[in-house]
Amino acid sequence: QRCFFLHWHEHLQKLLFQLEETEGGFDQFTRSYRSFGVQRQPDNSLFFKEWAPGAEALFLTGDFNDWNKFSHPYAKKEFGKWELILPPKHDGSPAVDHNSKLKVVVHTNDGQRIYRISPWAKYVAREGKAVIYDWVHWDPPHPYIHIHPRPKKPTSLRIYEAHVGIASPEPKVASYSNFTTNVLPRIKDLGYNCIQLMAIMEHVYYACFGYQITSYFAASSRYGTPDELKQLIDVAHSMGIVVLLDVVHSHASKNTEDGLNRFDGTDSCFFHSPPRGEHSLWDSRLFNYSSWEVLRFLLSNLRWWMEEYRFDGFRFDGVTSMLYHHHGIGTGFSGDYNEYFGLHVDEDSLVYLMLANHILHTLYPDCITIAEDVSGMPALCRGVQEGGLGFDYRLAMAIPDKWIQILKELKDEDWNMGDIAFTLTNRRYGEKCIAYAESHDQALVGDKTLAFWLMDKEMYTNMSTLIPMSPIIDRGIQLHKMIRLLTHGLGGEGYLNFIGNEFGHPEWLDFPREGNNQSYHYARRQFNLLDTDHLRYCQLYAFDRDMNRAEDKYGWLAAPPAFVSAKHEGDKVIVFDRANVLFIFNFHPNRSFQDYRVGVEAAGKYKIKLDSDEVQYGGHGRLDHSTDFFTEPHPFNGRSNSMLVNISNMTFLTH
Repeated sequence: QRCFFLHWHEHLQKLLFQLEETEGGFDQFTRSYRSFGVQRQPDNSLFFKEWAPGAEALFLTGDFNDWNKFSHPYAKKEFGKWELILPPKHDGSPAVDHNSKLKVVVHTNDGQRIYRISPWAKYVAREGKAVIYDWVHWDPPHPYIHIHPRPKKPTSLRIYEAHVGIASPEPKVASYSNFTTNVLPRIKDLGYNCIQLMAIMEHVYYACFGYQITSYFAASSRYGTPDELKQLIDVAHSMGIVVLLDVVHSHASKNTEDGLNRFDGTDSCFFHSPPRGEHSLWDSRLFNYSSWEVLRFLLSNLRWWMEEYRFDGFRFDGVTSMLYHHHGIGTGFSGDYNEYFGLHVDEDSLVYLMLANHILHTLYPDCITIAEDVSGMPALCRGVQEGGLGFDYRLAMAIPDKWIQILKELKDEDWNMGDIAFTLTNRRYGEKCIAYAESHDQALVGDKTLAFWLMDKEMYTNMSTLIPMSPIIDRGIQLHKMIRLLTHGLGGEGYLNFIGNEFGHPEWLDFPREGNNQSYHYARRQFNLLDTDHLRYCQLYAFDRDMNRAEDKYGWLAAPPAFVSAKHEGDKVIVFDRANVLFIFNFHPNRSFQDYRVGVEAAGKYKIKLDSDEVQYGGHGRLDHSTDFFTEPHPFNGRSNSMLVNISNMTFLTH
């Protein structure tokens, strides 16, 4: 394995050396967004530049020349590049007005004439019921200027994963402005210090959840304007919240007229030729990471989002697909090292990820990068200088799968405490993980939220505090809290929650499509349930808020991994300590325990700091919070001290 690490690192060093030797060096190469596409010069002339190595000729057409297809030809340069300069109008203003429509006319080597959107387009939009997106020249006379500096990188990362379009109870596509006004204050109140924005890079098909990207430099126009997104990020920064972008560099939409596919008329401009350049399950195109111009495009894309919009980092989607030639299709990963090292590893894309992380962390020391990888690639979250891929965190994707499996397949009395604890602690030491009980993946149609798995149809009838709590609602509310806190405390070095799930959002997530008659009923977050005081959703919200605030105070996410002192199968009890906090979970369906001995390392007095059985969280208030717990010099379960505590059924304590 060491040979593989050294080989990858050597490949990276060669790339970095070549970048330094290019015109303008490393910095200019990764700032290519300032020269490609269209740029306004100081004299208001417009400079257009494209890369289309397979084209015979290129022309620019649009509103500015009454859609004349031949009046403005590009000049062909070396290495497949094309350039065009439009002088300003007689009054000195740019030749193309703000919000004008444009097209690139490509004449192919086989005699075709095709119409394309520039891959570097900063804004694309669709009118009415039109199917194809238009390239819209975005050059506002008074662009938004960021006011607030970026917050410092959080020590403990608490992520609120969000989708702007569904962030409203109304059955429509919600806006950036709605998110800024109505959702950001909730996130701040809940104690999350990071937002992960999904589906921002422009995608034609709304129901793809932003995973079929068509325009990589354009913020989705369905939510509003680029300036409104900038304001959203600026306001989040004013609240001390960092904002991550879900970036999809693993594959691209097959769309041609409004996507990257066949931009120059060939099947291998930005992508590998088929079959290597096609993903069989996703029906999408795969980038050629060995191409110099593809590297220029993707690396400058990262800098564009960091500098133009002032994002604070990225969650890289589909990393497993990038790492292996088999893309993870039909492959189970057991952890054997032979699964990670060999000819089945796609070295080009792996080294691209190393390069991207090196550049981001060199230019922006507080940048955060997260890998969506299910394979468990070793050294994924170790520094590039060590031969690792350089990510800060990896998503602990086995944890939500385990919770769903338990709720689907097991009775309460059959829950295996050892299996749960193993899943939550099964990560490589020194490689940070983001733990989560559920994300957007678990909420999408075909599955259900944890709340719906626990309480199902009774969420429609029995969530009112004006009626007695039914057994199903009681069990569901208590387990919903316990699952989340156990995941929060034991599962990683960061924590993630998907928008709305903090208050037990009912139902699933399903975007308008032909299969549901284009309905928005399930493509919304029902914050109105939270704001109805007599419904129990506000109790789950209060618990999630206080859980995050407790972590902010005690910092267990930033602490070394927990020591699990008890996994008692008969009592259904899990006990662990982390960051001088003692966590006690009783998952027994019908037993409480008096004077239950638990091990603890630090001697002294302990107090109850967070109790899921409190009435304000939908519990029954069975514990006396004025009680002081004193340790005894009695070693127990591998800890130097121990004490006796009372634990109610289906509850937990932190001390």
